[in-house]
Amino acid sequence: METKAAILIGILFAGTSFLSCSQEPAVDLEAVLKQPQQFVGSDTCKQCHLEHFDSWQMTLHSRMLQDAKKNEDAIIVPIDEKTIREDLAKLGDTLKVPAEEIYVPKKEEILYTIGSQWKQRYLVEKDGTLFISPIQYNAETHRWVNYHENDWDKRPWLLKCGGCHATGADLEKQTFSEPGVACEACHGKGSWHAALPKTAVFEKRQTIVNPAKLTMGVAVQICGSCHNRGNATQVKGAGWPVGYEPGKSLEAYYRSTSYEVGDVKHVYANEFSKGHHQQYIDWVQSQHYTEGVTCTSCHYVHRIGVPPTRSQTRSAGSSQCFECHVQVNNNMAHSIHSFANCLGCHMPRIAKSAESGDIRSHVFVTLLPQDTLRNPNIPNSCQTCHKHKDENLKELQAQWEKLAVLPSPAGRQIEPIPYHYSR
Repeated sequence: METKAAILIGILFAGTSFLSCSQEPAVDLEAVLKQPQQFVGSDTCKQCHLEHFDSWQMTLHSRMLQDAKKNEDAIIVPIDEKTIREDLAKLGDTLKVPAEEIYVPKKEEILYTIGSQWKQRYLVEKDGTLFISPIQYNAETHRWVNYHENDWDKRPWLLKCGGCHATGADLEKQTFSEPGVACEACHGKGSWHAALPKTAVFEKRQTIVNPAKLTMGVAVQICGSCHNRGNATQVKGAGWPVGYEPGKSLEAYYRSTSYEVGDVKHVYANEFSKGHHQQYIDWVQSQHYTEGVTCTSCHYVHRIGVPPTRSQTRSAGSSQCFECHVQVNNNMAHSIHSFANCLGCHMPRIAKSAESGDIRSHVFVTLLPQDTLRNPNIPNSCQTCHKHKDENLKELQAQWEKLAVLPSPAGRQIEPIPYHYSR
């Protein structure tokens, strides 16, 4: 009896202890919210979100800007002045400054690296201000090219680019919170969130931005704040949306560039992008935009495990497209040799990151030979393929029109559906 009584008392005591431990401490949310919001850095975020942190580190976002002093391996190529000048000299008359006069930084002068997937640029300091040095290494072709060689030291990096290369860029203080596109670049400042205990589950949710819970149109603008090109509306001369915060309306802080405003360097006459980090400009012209297919419908920002693809898509290649687009048969235009290669035609490589045509259009429209015939400055999907690169445009268009005719059971031919894109 004594043994049973002791067990019963023990159970009751344990239950009482459990109930007392389960009581969450009172959280003074109002006091926390009265404090100014600040950036706390991804090292703080990882204390509670380690799996997401590890996944983020596998993405290009985490490597957009790397501290070359803390990690010398961030520099992916030897900084050999002789080799660099020899490559620059090959560019001849395209240079605005003679190759022998272009500033080439020494390795010890490089403070940060920008990028590494397609190309790499290098941040140096001059008179207390960070600038992108006038040399660029193109990784896939293993060659050096110029970058604003005539005015590189007139373009402060933080003003022109900093807000999309680093997290927490502050133009007044001339500082940033941490290099790279880190957690708070998309989730907002984290000091309120980090100040609350883990047990304050519901309160913590009110103190951070979760893009997945925002309305679709507002959430996608977080991506659009950097995968874009244009000018800030709040700060003159800034190339990124100064003042914008995740969850706000991007248009209030930024105006995208366009061919219509005279940007022939970065945009084709049909308003398709020529340049890199302009996917948002393309997407808003697409049927995907109209139907609500956003960036994260195809791309992940962080995912558990090793990323399966180069471009952080949920599936590789055309299999990503087939998650939504069911291919019924291979007739009409889909009967050509590239059948089942959606990307080859609908996402042609017509934009430039390091070298011409190394990244894809995001308007998701097949550009036909007739587009180039109408305007020679507009490329077409057919000639981005090696098989048709040098073929006659009129013959290519005629071949496509034959393929695009749908035969009817009565033996008559149904005319092809009129081709158009949204703009």
